[in-house]
Amino acid sequence: MLLPQCSATCLTDVEAWLRASQLRLNPTKTQVMWLGSSHHLANLDITHVRVLSSCVAVQDTARDLGVVIDSQLSLSAHVTAVCRSGYYQLRQLRQAIRSLFEDASKTLVHAFVSCHLDYCNSLFFGISEGLMNRLQSVQNAAAWLVTGTRRSDHISPVLRHLHSLPLRQRVHFKVATFVHQSLSGISPS
Repeated sequence: MLLPQCSATCLTDVEAWLRASQLRLNPTKTQVMWLGSSHHLANLDITHVRVLSSCVAVQDTARDLGVVIDSQLSLSAHVTAVCRSGYYQLRQLRQAIRSLFEDASKTLVHAFVSCHLDYCNSLFFGISEGLMNRLQSVQNAAAWLVTGTRRSDHISPVLRHLHSLPLRQRVHFKVATFVHQSLSGISPS
């Protein structure tokens, strides 16, 4: 069976299941994305897929629950979005933080920057060193801003002073916590 016929059959089955569950597939909010290696994606020449009565363009990325998923599942698009948002928030907070005490600054940076780095950060387990370094640079910039230290100062003592783990260790801690909760039977049901 050809790919367009197979995807059309699959979408028809999904639509039938949704209708049986008293749900509706909204073609205007539906996104289609091919997943695979860059070599395999280069061989695909299908740019539109028929979804019910409308034609949906194939996307390179899709956003689901705030996480940007790219067609190669590398998380590079999500890392770019998190870094862009983090640096934007730091630029906005720079003037306000200069007139605040360190505790208040720390709270503001946590509310506007750290929470974005921590949201779904277990997805960062095993990502490339380059992507992790880009995320770490946002955390470093936030730490330098809160403490007022120079960018030339080493970051480890600054993070230790703020009682903050480097991002890779935060990810490992979160995954270890999930595994412990799962093995202990105290994970959410």
